Amino acid sequence: MISDDVAAKILDAVDAQFDDQLKATAELVTSPSLRAGEEPAQDLIESRLQDLGLEVDRWTIASDELEAHPGYGPSTVDYTKMTNVVGTYRPQKETGKSLILNGHIDVVPEGPEEQWARSPWDAEIRDGWMYGRGAGDMKAGLIGNLYAFEAVRRAGFDLTGRVHLQSVVEEECTGNGSLAALLRGYEANAVIISEPEEDALVRANVGVLWFTVRVYGNPTHPREMGNGFNAIDAAYQVMGALRELEEEWNQDKVNHRYFEDLEHPINFNFGGISGGDWPSSVPAWCELRVRVATYPGTPADQAWAQIVECVESAAGKSGFETRLTRDGFYAEGYVLEPGSDAEALLEETHRTAFAKELTSFTTPGYLDGRVFVNYGKMPTLVYGPVSENIHGFDERVSVESVRKCTKSMALFLASWCGVEPRS
Repeated sequence: MISDDVAAKILDAVDAQFDDQLKATAELVTSPSLRAGEEPAQDLIESRLQDLGLEVDRWTIASDELEAHPGYGPSTVDYTKMTNVVGTYRPQKETGKSLILNGHIDVVPEGPEEQWARSPWDAEIRDGWMYGRGAGDMKAGLIGNLYAFEAVRRAGFDLTGRVHLQSVVEEECTGNGSLAALLRGYEANAVIISEPEEDALVRANVGVLWFTVRVYGNPTHPREMGNGFNAIDAAYQVMGALRELEEEWNQDKVNHRYFEDLEHPINFNFGGISGGDWPSSVPAWCELRVRVATYPGTPADQAWAQIVECVESAAGKSGFETRLTRDGFYAEGYVLEPGSDAEALLEETHRTAFAKELTSFTTPGYLDGRVFVNYGKMPTLVYGPVSENIHGFDERVSVESVRKCTKSMALFLASWCGVEPRS
C-alpha cells in the first residue's frame, strides 16, 4: 500500500474532480447505448481516452477466432459495425504490476417510457442519486475507471505499471465484447470490473444460456379446434417442464460452493413470448425466449444437453414438435478464489475509502468476470457502487457510493501499479 501522504493526495484529487466526473457520467447516460447502437457512446469514451493521452485501440469485434472460442455466445446482430475501445497507458519503464479496468457500454432496453418517473435518458441527480438507464449498470463505474486513473495524475504521480482502460459491448447479451478484448491480447496481473455491486466484491456468479424454443402447432378455424393443435397452449407445457428442471437444479445447490445459502440461485426467466397469426385461427406457432442460469463448474454443453432433453421430452409426451436455437449467452460461471494479492489490496483500499471492511457475496446474475477468470486465468475483482432498479424502471446509482468506489479504485491503481513523482 502507498504511503498515507500519497494516499491523501489521491483522495483529494478524486474530490477535486468529482463534479466533472458526475458531468461526464451524465453525458454518457444521455447517450442511449442499446445493443447495436453503442457507437455514439463509444465515441464519447474514445474522446475521453484521447484526452487522457492514452494509446487508443478501437476495433470491430467480428472475427472467426471469436466465433470459434468455447466461451462465444451466438449473436443475432452484425458485429462488423460494433466496436470495443481500449485506452492503454504504458510507463516509460514498467516496474509495477499491470491492471485492466473493464466496463461495458451497452445497456438493456428501457421498456415503456411512460412507466418511468422521468425520461430514462435525462441523468437527473436528485436526493443523492443519479437516475437513468445505465446510470448504475454500468456507466457510473465505466466513467469511474477513467477518473480513478486521472486522479493519480492530478495528485502529481505517474503509474509505473501498465493499465488498460476497456469499454466493451455485448455484456448484456453474450459477453462477447470482453472475450474479444481478451482475444485481442489484452492481459494483465489483475482485473477490476466496476459493476454496480453494492460496495462489495463478487465471490462467485452463475453461468448463463440464452435460447429460443419454437413450438409448432396445427392451425384450424376455432369452430374446429378439436381438429387442430394450439402451439401457444403447448408452449405452456414446455414452460412447465423447464420449471421442473429449474427446481431440480436449485435442489442441487448444496453441492456447489458459495451457493449453498442462496434461497434460489438458479433462475429460469421467460423473457419473451410470441405466437399465432390471427385471433380466429388456432395458433400454428409459438416462440419462447429463455434465459437459464447454471452453477460454476457446469460445462455449458452439459447444461444445454439437459435443456434440450427436457424440452424434447415434454414435446414427445404430447406429440408436438419443437426447435431450440441458441441465440445469446453460452457462458459458464466462475468462482473468484480467495487469497489473491489483488483481493488483499482491495480490502485495504476499500477500508481507507469507506472506513469499513470489504464484504463479498455470490450473485445469481451474469458478469464478464467469467471471461478473465475462466479463460485469462487472471484474478478479477467485480466491485462497484450501490444501485437500485437496474434493468427496471427509474434505475439509479448512489452518488456518494460512486465517489467512494472511485477513491478505492484510485488507491488500488496507485498501490498495485506503483507510483513515482510526475516528471
